[in-house]
Parts: sequence; structure tokens; C-alpha cells
Amino acid sequence: MYKIGLSTTGEKICEKTIKMYGDAGLEYIEISCGKQETDSLDYEKLKEWCDKYSVKIWSLHLPFWPFDEIDISSEALADFTVDYLSEIIKRAGKIGIDKFIIHPSGEPIDEDKRQARMDIAKKSLSALAEVARGVGATICVEDLPRTCLGRGASDILELLSAHKDLRACFDTNHLLNEDNIDFIKKIGDKIVTLHVSDYDFINERHWLPGEGKNDWQGILNALKEIGYSGIWLYEINMDCPKTINRPRRLTVKDFQKNAEEVFTNSKITVISTPKENLGYWD
Repeated sequence: MYKIGLSTTGEKICEKTIKMYGDAGLEYIEISCGKQETDSLDYEKLKEWCDKYSVKIWSLHLPFWPFDEIDISSEALADFTVDYLSEIIKRAGKIGIDKFIIHPSGEPIDEDKRQARMDIAKKSLSALAEVARGVGATICVEDLPRTCLGRGASDILELLSAHKDLRACFDTNHLLNEDNIDFIKKIGDKIVTLHVSDYDFINERHWLPGEGKNDWQGILNALKEIGYSGIWLYEINMDCPKTINRPRRLTVKDFQKNAEEVFTNSKITVISTPKENLGYWD
């Protein structure tokens, strides 16, 4: 089926972490960390570690937090954010990273401000797509929840229209008002990478597949229909989130086993229990 990848979310970017992935036989990772760690990242050293432990960098998640500092859709922050993210793309591009995941906005966004924010985001995305083209890379726009831009297929398609090189990152736990399978079919072959996790359809949860309500066989079938040829990349913190009870920290082996069970339509091993009566912001 698909090759397996993991986001580094929640993990320190260091040789020990990369060795952990390599020793477990994981082939692909997405570099994802906060603004401070991203700013201090030594890309040459990172490449050295990845080469040493036979781990490939599939993508890099561009910083998106804090919202009052980084937001490509904000009139006050867009120019700074584009310049800031452009430098990351150029630095990371030098070691061969060729896919950059981007959030099209922060939040909250009032309904009467959405189109203005959308127009600014599209201008920003077009500029970043040109920067990425210069290093042989692609900007991948991620679907987002709640009031963010990108909360459904129509949003994503409008954002992608800003530049012919733009593509989509489909996050399987962000859509709150649209069916995941319908979304896949509408975006089609513009989807070039994934963020895989499960949720309860109330809010994003980033649980392991099987812990939530996603129709994983339906999602797989839809991805097959559109000819998706990327990897199956989990974006899940190995530490237990506050919304679920888990007896231990997850390991790389848990993700590998989970993927095998999803791919073979086997009963998914679940070691966790979502907490009861979860609300929107729990």
C-alpha cells in the first residue's frame, strides 16, 4: 500500500530522535516544530543525521504559531510572514526538502472578514509558490478547522487557484462541516500529501486511527480513486493528549501496526479510550 511517515510534532529535532525513527525502520518523516526551534534548526546537521540513519525528509511544516506573529492572511502580518517563511523555504530547499505544508490562516476569523482574508492569503500563497519554485519545491495548503481559511473544499480550491504550482495537504481530522471522502473527491489530484489522524467530528483531536470516527476504508478508497501516490503520514503526538486515556506513550511500532491494520482492513488495535462528554474546546 502506502509507505509510512511520521510528523516530528512533539519531538525534539536532534540526532537521538532521528536515530529512533531509523532504528525502527521508518523511512519518511515530516519536520514539524515550533517557531523557536525552526528558527534555530541546523539544516545541514539535520541532513547529516537523516543520511546516517536512512531516514528521508518527506516535507516540512512551516511555522504557523503564534497567530499574532505569523499569518499569511492578516493585512498587518502578511508581508512579514511571507518574508519569514521564504527564508525557511530557501534554507530547507538547500538540503533537498521539496514539500512545504502551510496553514492558510490563523483564527478566529469573523464571517464578514473571510473574503478579505482569503484575498490576502491568495496573494501570499502566490508569492510563496514562486519562492518554492526557485528551489524546486511545492507549497501544500492544508485544510483547517473551525473559523480558519481552508475549512472545506471550496475554500481550498479557491486558495489553490492563486498559483498553478500550489497543491493540497489533506488533514483527515480537521474538517468539521464537510465529509472527508467528499473533500478528497472534490480536491482530487491536487492532494499530494496527508496528515493522518482520527477525531470525533466535534473538533480536531489528532488521535490514532481507530480511536475516533473516521471511515478509513472509505478514505483509502477515495484516495485510490484520485490516484494519490504520496505517503501515509501520521501527524500525531506520541505523548497522550488531554482528550483521551492511554496507558503509555505511543511508539513508532504502534504507527506501523496501525497502518498495516488500516491497509488490510483488519480490526484496528485500540489501546485508548476517548474521555466522555468532550466539548468543542476540550
